[in-house]
Amino acid sequence: MPKKVAIGIVTSDKMAKTRRVEIPRLVKHPKYGKYMRSKTICYAHDEKEESGEGDTVEIIEATPRSKMKRWELVRIIEKSKIVDVAALRAAAKAQEAAEKATSE
Repeated sequence: MPKKVAIGIVTSDKMAKTRRVEIPRLVKHPKYGKYMRSKTICYAHDEKEESGEGDTVEIIEATPRSKMKRWELVRIIEKSKIVDVAALRAAAKAQEAAEKATSE
């Protein structure tokens, strides 16, 4: 039987070699027929720790590695384009402080 392949978004990269991946999907309500948004959460093994939060990744079904981890990262489809505003402001302040120190 072929292994399942899924595409999802990494929502957490805080664990060592483990990524929490959300797979969004639409589910039809059994009675009313309205399509509702739902998500499936999978824990995937990332050996090289190359993916980060917000990345779109492809995962494949694998043998269980732990209690919840049953998927492996195949590839990163798209890197995250989220900008950390706080880090940018801190870098700008540090640069201004360095310029003031050199001008004095």
